[in-house]
Amino acid sequence: MSQHPRPLLARLRSAPVVPALLGYAAVRLTGMVVLAIAAAATGKDGLHRLKGRWDAVWYVRIAENGYGYEVTLPDHSVHSDLAFFPLLPALERGVSEALPFLDAATAGLVIAWVAAFGAAWGIYAVGAQVAGQRAGVLLAMLWGVYPTAFVQSMAYTETLFTAFAAWSLYALLNGRWITAGALCALAGLTRPSAAALVAAIGITALVRLVRDGLGALTWRMAAGVVLAPLGWLGYVVFVAVREGSPTAYFEVQAAWGNNIDGGVALARFVGQQLTGAAPLAGVGLIAALGLLGWVVWLCLKQRQPLPVLVYGIGIVVISLIGAAYFGSRPRLIMPAFPLLLPPAAALARVRPRWSMTVLGALAVASGVYGAFTLLGSGPP
Repeated sequence: MSQHPRPLLARLRSAPVVPALLGYAAVRLTGMVVLAIAAAATGKDGLHRLKGRWDAVWYVRIAENGYGYEVTLPDHSVHSDLAFFPLLPALERGVSEALPFLDAATAGLVIAWVAAFGAAWGIYAVGAQVAGQRAGVLLAMLWGVYPTAFVQSMAYTETLFTAFAAWSLYALLNGRWITAGALCALAGLTRPSAAALVAAIGITALVRLVRDGLGALTWRMAAGVVLAPLGWLGYVVFVAVREGSPTAYFEVQAAWGNNIDGGVALARFVGQQLTGAAPLAGVGLIAALGLLGWVVWLCLKQRQPLPVLVYGIGIVVISLIGAAYFGSRPRLIMPAFPLLLPPAAALARVRPRWSMTVLGALAVASGVYGAFTLLGSGPP
């Protein structure tokens, strides 16, 4: 006598990813509760700060009016909305038109929240394959307590980009080159840091060919490598055609102060802190950069799979060699979830009671930092 298949809800409850998604939801909810309490205590609108502040305003303006908005600052520099990649505002427009009861700003918030769980799922999948299921669960939760994890709950591109990146890496780890390339192309329509993911796919293919010879080249591998840069390259070409200059996109970024300078601006900023009124701030920055370097070394020591390693280090490099405002750099590094694999593996080796205690404390600390940043004037 044949057994009836289990109901869908029962199958979902027993799925290995459920602890990761529930854990991620718990730590992010903790951060949102801290924000709500702080907002109520200060009389400020926490929800508005999640969907209507900083870059989120630029994305909504693009969603509602298309590209073409510029702001001229007192120093005569021009900030153009062409600095922002198109996928998130396109989704905001599509969702707000399909669901008229949602404005573009609220649609952006919904997209970011849905993408956050897609990212957590992908991060779990990569972590579970590399270091085991428990480490995968803890990896997703650690990403949710990253110091700037409050951005994961904002109408920003970080969650959407990280979701595409994580699933692209997972596809690559399992030999699905076309899927990896297609997801990378979508990541390239979301954020310029997709260059790190393009490098991960290209270098992985190159190493495979060097190791195994040209006989290892398949049409699927070639298609994935070709697909990977199309999103990023397509937008750069769009800006070039629109502005009538092949370097227009990079000129737009330079006007925002985001040009690539090899880390000169970062070194200058640290030096200013060391020689300024608060030299301990400079010492703290050096310690933080030293910690970042140590974590990268741990990733190398962990022998992470090549694409995962290249992607993680690539995001770090891209985040440090630009002349961007220093306070944005931790947020720019946040998609580099492979950096959290060594601590996730370490936590997986201790008793669950202790690992959950650590994560709970980190969730509160991340929430406090997020509330301080969102309800204040920005990153300290």
